[in-house]
Amino acid sequence: MKNRYRTIALPLVLVILATTASCSRYGNIAPKVEAKSYYGSIVWNGLERTFLTHTPPSFTKTRSIPLVIALHGGGGNAEAMVKLTMGGLNTLADKEGFVVIYPEGIEKNWNDGRSGNETDYRAHEENIDDVGFISALIDYQIKNLNIDPKRVYVTGMSNGAMMSLRLGCELAGKITAIAPVAGSIPQNLLAKCLPSGTVSVLLMNGTDDPLVPLGGGYITGPFGVKKIGKVISVDETINLWVNNNKCMQAPVITDVRDEDPQDGATVQVKTYTGCGDGTEVILYTINGGGHTWPGGYQYLSKNIVGNTCRDINANEVIWNFFKRHSKQ
Repeated sequence: MKNRYRTIALPLVLVILATTASCSRYGNIAPKVEAKSYYGSIVWNGLERTFLTHTPPSFTKTRSIPLVIALHGGGGNAEAMVKLTMGGLNTLADKEGFVVIYPEGIEKNWNDGRSGNETDYRAHEENIDDVGFISALIDYQIKNLNIDPKRVYVTGMSNGAMMSLRLGCELAGKITAIAPVAGSIPQNLLAKCLPSGTVSVLLMNGTDDPLVPLGGGYITGPFGVKKIGKVISVDETINLWVNNNKCMQAPVITDVRDEDPQDGATVQVKTYTGCGDGTEVILYTINGGGHTWPGGYQYLSKNIVGNTCRDINANEVIWNFFKRHSKQ
């Protein structure tokens, strides 16, 4: 799909896209909300913004339904996120009865709070309003798909993880919970992260992530050849949400059973309790894990992105976390 993000001066509208590429993956995609998986777009801030929607077989407009927004990593797109999760979110949606939407960033990147001076990505250089786009998308789908506004959740990988953290900071009134994987808060975003309310947070990070360092510092491209901004540490990121949600400072610590001793990873969980409004803050530390989606697709070799943990399935952990929470 060429020139997908052309600038156009139109109000917010829905456009259904039926492309050869998307049809080859999902079959004949009908331009209607009852379709199981289909592409659509809205026009926001003069840009046509695309997204892939997956609705479960049980979907009906007469019943309110939860929404999971899944944000791809830098350089990815909607179908790449489906592949990374090995279709697991869609499978859970079919079983549990929720909608998954995979939005697409401008030129495959999200404006996660880094500046144009740090990267050469259009999303940062032009300060693309991705927060506004996601906010408008939520509003549209609340009306279009009868989404329950009390059960709107966001997850994401890498650049998508950092974007989900930004959404937690700036759309706390609309988002119930976030679950970033392999990301933390960009340093430039920290001073601006002033949530208007509580948001449940589950964070997953590998100790051996070669791209987004656990202890904070420069984000790098593969092989560390390019610096693309800075992040604060994962501990600082967690502490921000612990303080925002007024949780107890001392977490409950548990070790997950090592289901796959051959994967080079183990998992420790820190759960912060006593949080306001029934929220939770949870940190999954993947010891030996890389810049990867636990239980997901090894999208690049281990010498580039590190190990993929097989002791947990991120899709299941994230959905089980999400479904415990509803806006009060």
